[in-house]
Amino acid sequence: MSVLSGEILFVKSVKDGIPNRDPLNDSDARRIFGEDDGRISLSDVSVKRDVRDYILAKYPDGGGNNGRYYIFCREERTPEGKLLGRDRLAKAILERAGLKGDADKSGALLQSAFDMRVFGAVFSVSKQSFHKTGPVQFGWAHSLHPVETKYVQGTVVMPSEEESNVQGTIWTAYTLPFAIFALPGVINAAIAERETGMNEEDLELLLEGLWKGTLHRQARGRGIQQPLLLMHIEYNDPFFRIGYLEDQIVLEPGREVWLGGQPPVSLDEVTLDVSKLAAIIGDNSPYRDKIANIRWLKNPSLKLKGDLPGEEWEMW
Repeated sequence: MSVLSGEILFVKSVKDGIPNRDPLNDSDARRIFGEDDGRISLSDVSVKRDVRDYILAKYPDGGGNNGRYYIFCREERTPEGKLLGRDRLAKAILERAGLKGDADKSGALLQSAFDMRVFGAVFSVSKQSFHKTGPVQFGWAHSLHPVETKYVQGTVVMPSEEESNVQGTIWTAYTLPFAIFALPGVINAAIAERETGMNEEDLELLLEGLWKGTLHRQARGRGIQQPLLLMHIEYNDPFFRIGYLEDQIVLEPGREVWLGGQPPVSLDEVTLDVSKLAAIIGDNSPYRDKIANIRWLKNPSLKLKGDLPGEEWEMW
């Protein structure tokens, strides 16, 4: 089945780590608002990586022959350890999907590669090139409160050289105690249907990947992450969207309390106020005739202020 145009709002938390570091700032947290604002940010690339890695783990063979869940944007190496380029990776995917002899290479790749259908792709190798804008686009995820990162150091017990008398080495890194982020996303039904072939099954896997991919992708420096709230809104009008849903949620007790003081350090200390969001998308909303469906998924540990309209669907 074809998808409807819609919006996604995803809220997640992290403890004791930085999920998306800035290589231009000594691998500290990304700050696109400036130090005085206090908020930090995650790029859409980071979130898409969570989804891709989850699907790679769930479908390591891409679904096999005629499979639709191969991941194109990934690292793969030859038995000799050489990294595959885009051309060889594309050929490997098409061969595994049983589409090696297909004359329409771009169509075959869209048919077999989940991330191409959903996020789009730029492919240019030798005489083959195409560009597809993805029907799903994410914005940056910004923290809902000021964040103060800490510069810490420790000692590696293992020596750095064989038979060395040196007792290990010193490491340094930035980290943060706790942060909550809100990520917006949009779904364009026209692009999905006419350009990439993204369908309803792809959409369901994307939503699953947002939630479970946050839990799956683990690395010490990225911290311990938890999905908190996932909302999906579908519209009757394929060319309509409310937009900026993330601006309609507020984390309490509020920015004024945290600025110059102690930012939150645990989920127990905060409440997510969804009253404004509920008013915009609820039964009395001026956009109500434009909205086809609302569904949402909430972590039981998240405290909400206000009642979300729509259907609460079961956790995967």
